[in-house]
Formats: sequence, C-alpha cells, structure tokens
Amino acid sequence: MIITRTPFRISFVGGGSDFEEFYSRWPGAVLSTTINKFMYISTHRFWDEEIIVAKYSRTEMVKEISQLQHPIIREVLKKFNVTGALEISSNADVGAGTGLGSSSSFTVGMLHNLYTVFGRFVTKQQLAEDACDIEINQLGEPIGKQDQYAAAFGGLNIFRFESSGAVTVEPIHLKKEIYKALEKRLMMFYLGTQRSASAILAEQKKNMQMKTAHLEPIRDMVGLVWELRDVLYSGRLEAFGKILHTNWMLKQQLSSMITSSRINDLYDIALRNGATGGKLLGAGGGGFFLFYCEPEQQERLRSALATLREMKFKFENEGSKIIYIGDEYLEH
Repeated sequence: MIITRTPFRISFVGGGSDFEEFYSRWPGAVLSTTINKFMYISTHRFWDEEIIVAKYSRTEMVKEISQLQHPIIREVLKKFNVTGALEISSNADVGAGTGLGSSSSFTVGMLHNLYTVFGRFVTKQQLAEDACDIEINQLGEPIGKQDQYAAAFGGLNIFRFESSGAVTVEPIHLKKEIYKALEKRLMMFYLGTQRSASAILAEQKKNMQMKTAHLEPIRDMVGLVWELRDVLYSGRLEAFGKILHTNWMLKQQLSSMITSSRINDLYDIALRNGATGGKLLGAGGGGFFLFYCEPEQQERLRSALATLREMKFKFENEGSKIIYIGDEYLEH
C-alpha cells in the first residue's frame, strides 16, 4: 500500500489571474497558503488481474480504465497505463465544494501516488504541471492553475502566471513571529453549503473572454498581491484585513453568482464585530468564509457568527508527500 497526503489551500488575493483568459494578456499572480487539512489517497495492489476498485463517495469496480466514472481517477490511470488489480481509496479532512481547492488536491495526490507506485521520482513542479494538464486540458474544467501548484508545493507562496503558460513559485519567507501572528489572526467559518464551482467559474471565464472590462478587477487584484507581500515582510499585519476586504469587493464583480444576500449579511455582521476584512474562499456561492481578526476581538466575532461552524487550522509548508510505503514496495 502507498498513501499520499496532499494539503488544501487558502487563497488570499489575486484569484482569477490564473486563468489563461487573463494571463495570456497580462501577468497574473496569486498569494496563498496551504493549511493542515488534507486529502489522503491510498492505493493497494492485490491478486487479481482484471479489477480496478475506486472508493470515494461511491465505489466502482471495473475491468477497464475507460469504464471508470470518476474523471480524475480515470485520466490519471490512463496516464500511467495501469493494468492489473489496483484498489484506490480517498479520504479528506474537509468535504468537496467548500472552496479549499479539494479537487486539485485530489488530482495532485493521485498523481503523486501513481508516480510512487511505478517507482518514478517526480518533482513538485511536474506534479503541478501534470495536474493542470489533466484538469484543464484533458477534462476541460473551467478552472485556473493556482490550486494545483499550491497543493504540490505547499507553504506560503506567490504563484506568477506568465503569458507563455509558465508558472513560477516565489516562497514567502517570514520571520517566525510574523508567521505565527498571522496564523493567530485568521479565522474560518463554514457557511453550511457545499457548491459546485464549475458554474460560477464558467460564467467568470465567459465574462473574461467576452468583455475586457471584466479583466480590470483582476488586474487590480493582482496589484494587491504585491501590496500584501510588502505588508507581510514589514509585519504591518493591521493592513492585512483591509487588503482582503478590497479583494473581496473586486471579486464580486467577476460573476453574478459569487455572493448572495445571506453571504453579504454575514459579512457585514463580521465587520461590525471585530473582523477588519475577509473573503469567501474558492469560486464563491458557499463554502468557507475567511476573516482577519485581532485576537482580542475573536470571541466577539465567534459570538456574532454563532450560527456558523468555525474550523480551526494552522499553516502547512510541506505540500504533497508520501506518508506510507508498504514493505512490498520497499523490498524491490
């Protein structure tokens, strides 16, 4: 058996600039971090020559890869030309559709696992590139590139998206006291609604293709990446929430489905009760709200948002990794 552990991510600013519709015209950039919430993928070879078993929210038993209904598993197995019996299982700390990049964490984890099954070394860069190819090129998902890179590399990073399609990674190395102070000032609350990002992102993608005006807010959001980087390095964390707020206001211009009256009401309540800024994670429409809040105001914010469930977390800096290799692999 082989088990991979791949982190979920929080994207702070710059989302949308990782779409080809944007970075083919202007350089894109996203600042994000991974957190200690993970996708676990396990694979197990067993004595049968014709059966592939995939266990996720449902169980599939098939004789041919092409018969698999799960699109990511199917495409990853095709990439490695898997034959013989293989059992695949997945477990996650947080459900899908919550804005934490779970789909790309699944893809990166699956790829990392299969590279290991076949005894092939893979870099973080290759994992991210392969995941982008599967999700964007082969499956045609209306998504960008940030989630795949975050899941593969882990940590607090700026990802730059060039017109050529190349992606470069700029790690943010903070003083320990700044890093810990930021971690303590971020709070996350679950709205209680899981949603498919595809419809929201498809509208956003269409808007970027048809109207240059829809690219202007994203250009402004990219500018916030460099502002936020300077804030972090200087330790001026009091400005962090204000930048998140500005990004959230800009993001709402990208699609009519990003927010709702309920989401807006909850955000206003948070701002009146200690939060200095925040944003809905992922494409929008549901999932997790992220807020910046000074420690002395956090109990007040919790009380004001008592109808929502808080998820506590810490930052993570390892990215996708192998956490278990069975003896049957080590012996060869």
